[in-house]
Amino acid sequence: MATDTTIHYTAPGLGEADAGRIIELLQSRLHAANDLHLTLKHVHWNVVGPHFFAVHQMIDPQVEKVRSMADDLAERIATLGGSPKGTPGSIVAERDWDDYTIGRASTQEHLGSLDVVYRGVVASHREAIDELDKLDLVTQDMLIGQTEQLELFHWFIRAHLEDQGGRLATSAAGSEVEGAVAGSETE
Repeated sequence: MATDTTIHYTAPGLGEADAGRIIELLQSRLHAANDLHLTLKHVHWNVVGPHFFAVHQMIDPQVEKVRSMADDLAERIATLGGSPKGTPGSIVAERDWDDYTIGRASTQEHLGSLDVVYRGVVASHREAIDELDKLDLVTQDMLIGQTEQLELFHWFIRAHLEDQGGRLATSAAGSEVEGAVAGSETE
């Protein structure tokens, strides 16, 4: 069965073309949120080392909040007349990032990797916010609120990777693996 991408209706005051583009932006954010909450749960299960408990406990509230963000994104897609795609296959087929590859590893390795993950999610949320400025301020407002929360979670991660001088160990990391290596050097 083919996926129906036809918009049969949308919110009053929005044209179908604008609604279609907004739905595309929201779908990419939905994929990112679904991937992020699964990645965070993976980290929660696979983190080890002296700071295990603190990081293990820090991650679960992030998982729950990001799941809630995914639900809000999906419901906004439906509100605008679209059909949200939340299956693992749709995430893999439509994402533009690599899968999280760090398995059982130290807290610092996972935190270094998560710094890179959060950088990507926050940056792409901000790009969508910029584009929504001309399309739909209601959807933009929702993404602004989500970005504020994502940036807070990102800070929680980075606080474990920063030295007293404010230097971030993972600042040059361009991949999750590089982030893990840089994070491990802070142990």
